[in-house]
Amino acid sequence: MINHAAYWITIAHLQRWTNGRINALIKAIYFDNNSDLEAFFALETEVWKSVYSLEEHYCASLLEAKEQIANNAFLAESLLNQGFELIPLNDPDYSPTLKENLKLAYSPPVLYIKGNKQLLKEDSIAIVGSRNASAQGMQFTDNVAKRGTDNYQVVVSGFAKGIDKAALDSTLKYNGHSIIVLPQGVLTFGSGYKTYYKQIIEGNVLVLSTFHPKAPWKVELAMARNPIIYGLAKHIYVADSFNSGGTWSGVRDGLRKGRIIYVRKPEEGEANANDLLISMGAREVDFYGELLADQSTAENVSPDNASNEDILDRILYLITDKALTAKEICDKLNCGWTSMRMTKLLKKTDTVEQIKIGRANKYKVKNANDAQQTIDLD
Repeated sequence: MINHAAYWITIAHLQRWTNGRINALIKAIYFDNNSDLEAFFALETEVWKSVYSLEEHYCASLLEAKEQIANNAFLAESLLNQGFELIPLNDPDYSPTLKENLKLAYSPPVLYIKGNKQLLKEDSIAIVGSRNASAQGMQFTDNVAKRGTDNYQVVVSGFAKGIDKAALDSTLKYNGHSIIVLPQGVLTFGSGYKTYYKQIIEGNVLVLSTFHPKAPWKVELAMARNPIIYGLAKHIYVADSFNSGGTWSGVRDGLRKGRIIYVRKPEEGEANANDLLISMGAREVDFYGELLADQSTAENVSPDNASNEDILDRILYLITDKALTAKEICDKLNCGWTSMRMTKLLKKTDTVEQIKIGRANKYKVKNANDAQQTIDLD
C-alpha cells in the first residue's frame, strides 16, 4: 500500500507537466498497456520514448521524479499513519462528479483526503462568493446551505474568509455534510483538524487537497483550488461577485465550459457584478436559491433564430475583458448580423462603452463598481 501510494505521489506532482498530460500517461500505462506505475518507472528511457511516445524533456522530468520515489515512500507512510488517504484517478472512490466536470484534461491525478470519503459520491452544491461579503450575500449563503442540507446535499467549501467559511459554518449549524477544499497541502492544515476533529470523526466533514501534502498556503494555490471547488459540485450558487478575482474568473470559466451556475439577483443599489454575470448566461435566483424565471445559457442559442436579448448575453461575454469592433463581434458570433445592426444594439446598451482606438470604434463592458474591486481569491 505504501509503495503504491509513493508512486502516485511521484507521478501526481511531475514538474512542468499539466494534469492533462499526466492523466494521459496514466491512461496509457494502466489501460493501453495493462501495466502499473511501479513497472513503468522501472523501464529504460528508450522504452518510455518508443512505447509511450514521450519526448526527451518529458523523460528528463520523469528521471528527476524517479529519484524522489524513496522519499515519497516515507511521505506516504507518514500520511497513512496519520489517517490520510490517497485516491488516485483510476480508483473507484475518486469523485465521479469531479471527473465528469473537469474531464481527463483537468482532473487532478490524486486526491488527498481525511474524513468520510463517501461524501465524494453524494449530490453536492458549492456556494461561492467574495471574501468581503455583503450582509445580503451572507444571508443568501445561510439560506442556500439550509436548503441544501434539507435536500441531503453535500456543501463544498473553499474554507476562505467570507462566503466560503459562512457556507461551511451554516452547513454544520444545520447538521449537514461538507467538503473542505484546501488551498494548501493536507499536512499544513494542522489547526483546522483540531477545529473540526469531531465533525471529521463523525463523518460530517471531509478535508481534501490536490496539492503536494507539504505545500504551504500560497496565492496561486488559492486560485488553482477554485476549479476543484466548482468541479466537485453538481450545482453552483454565487452569493456575491465583483468583476475581478476568483469568484468572477471561476464563474466565467464555468459558463465557458457549459456549466449551469446560479447567481443571486442583487437588491437595488448593491455594489457587485451579479447582474453582469447573469447577463452572461448565469441563472438568476432569489434570496433562497430558487430560479426566478425559465432561463437558458447563451451558449445554447442558435444564431439563426436568436433574439436581441440572446445575442446580447453572448456579446457581453465576449467584450468583458477585451474591446472589439462591431465587425469583430459579428465574426466571432457568426450570427449573420451586419456591423450596422450590431452597432445600434451596442450603443443603446447601458453596460457597454465605446472606445476609440486609432480610427476604429471598439466596444467593451463598462467596469462595474471600480471602487469595490478587491483581491478576491475565493
